Amino acid sequence: MPPTFAQLGVPRSIDDALARRGITEPFEIQAATIAHALAGRDVCGRAPTGSGKTLAFGIPLVATVERADARRPHGLVLAPTRELADQIHTELRTFAGDVRVAVVYGGVGYGPQLKALRRGVDILVACPGRLEDLIDQGAVQLHAVDHVVLDEADRMADMGFMPVVRRLLDQTAPDRQTVLFSATLDGDVAKLTRDYQTDPVYHEVGEATPDITAASHVFWSSHKAERVGLTAAAVDAAWPALVFCRTRHGSDRLAKQLSRHGIEVAAIHGGRSQSQRTRALKQFADGRVHALVATDVAARGIHVDGVASVIHYDPPEDHKTYIHRSGRTARAGDGGVVLSLVQPDQVGDARRLQRRVGLDEPFGEPDAGALRALSPAPVRTLSVPAPAGEGSVRSGGDAGRRSDRAGGRGSGKRNNGKRNNGKRNDEDRSNGDRSNGDRSNGDRSNGQGRNGKRAGGNASSQPERKSRPAPKNGHAAPSARRSGGPKAGRSRRGEPAGGRGGGGARPNRKARRAHLQPGAER
Repeated sequence: MPPTFAQLGVPRSIDDALARRGITEPFEIQAATIAHALAGRDVCGRAPTGSGKTLAFGIPLVATVERADARRPHGLVLAPTRELADQIHTELRTFAGDVRVAVVYGGVGYGPQLKALRRGVDILVACPGRLEDLIDQGAVQLHAVDHVVLDEADRMADMGFMPVVRRLLDQTAPDRQTVLFSATLDGDVAKLTRDYQTDPVYHEVGEATPDITAASHVFWSSHKAERVGLTAAAVDAAWPALVFCRTRHGSDRLAKQLSRHGIEVAAIHGGRSQSQRTRALKQFADGRVHALVATDVAARGIHVDGVASVIHYDPPEDHKTYIHRSGRTARAGDGGVVLSLVQPDQVGDARRLQRRVGLDEPFGEPDAGALRALSPAPVRTLSVPAPAGEGSVRSGGDAGRRSDRAGGRGSGKRNNGKRNNGKRNDEDRSNGDRSNGDRSNGDRSNGQGRNGKRAGGNASSQPERKSRPAPKNGHAAPSARRSGGPKAGRSRRGEPAGGRGGGGARPNRKARRAHLQPGAER
């Protein structure tokens, strides 16, 4: 039987705060590390995403940190991304009591961050780029920092932050306590441990390579023109869903296309403002959208429990990316579905990827009914009409038949004048996400995070998802009302209305409402 938080030495005030949130039993990584961290030992922990690392380092940090002077924090938590830093800050605040916790990261204004530092911060959660910028401005000093936490150190290495991290650590107190958590402990992380930790206690939880076998992996044979409809059918079958695209432009385009299929969707990528990214993640975490469309860089570290499915709309760059994407579902003992849409010219690459990750799944015909049967999420039906001008999708099952070929490839929106209009190379890794936003965009931290929100602590702390309320007064949901197709009389490139893309005139409001059933779910 695992020990209780009290038996691990957790102060009563923190134990009570956790109990009020329904967190009464520590996760494995928490049980292994909390006592050592409370005793002041350096800790080096390897644990997969979703294992409860935030509480593992947060509880000892809150319990032992001293009151700090203005601009001179005593505790420092470094995280690779804005979203992860924000999530850690939020989690610590739930049990911090009188301990002052603040967060700094790029992509937002300096005002509130500078004000918090002037008032005094005991624990500062920070992204490396913005923190170094604030140090250069004289807004904060690290000489008094005697408790350091490096969270997701491997991600910081992947994103090129190690030189900045080393410069920051060199400014902290030489006798500090250093706690490091990472999914892997090799390469740059191993060097960091050797150089900046003193006789650390090692704890490893879970497999060294993330276990993706807890999810059901499905590969659908598909053609390019079908992918949007198939994705809509898959989301219908198993949501909330995280859908991966390779580029910013592709993410925005897919989000708009899915909305025309009646899917409530949000998008997150490096081209979005911080407020937009935060709002999208909150909508997804709260279950207020069916799908979150994300790029690989922006989705690093998205930690949201209860993701029913991951959909590879665009194929992953390599097997590591497949593992990282797929690890967003089937977390904390839950099940999940991972769907890959494989076009005929991608079969060979997909087969090689399967061999690298230890899968041997057949490439089958799309079947949303079978997908729904594999999903651990309760059955939720999207009662929305098929978009005008969208033809049948080989989805089968409960998702129904949508028509995705009538307008199909010639709907007037395939390229929209943007394919060769400076957008062709709009990939996250090469168009600002990885370098021009993360490290060198002005203040070095403008756009530093591409990740999402992590469900810190126990899964039990997550609110139960609520089913979507029915529309009132018999009115259609906004997403359903938007699905009427292009407006009459509007043309693209001189085409007549209803021309190239089909779809014809947009039905008037009364006509659109006529075929919607009152009480339909959004």
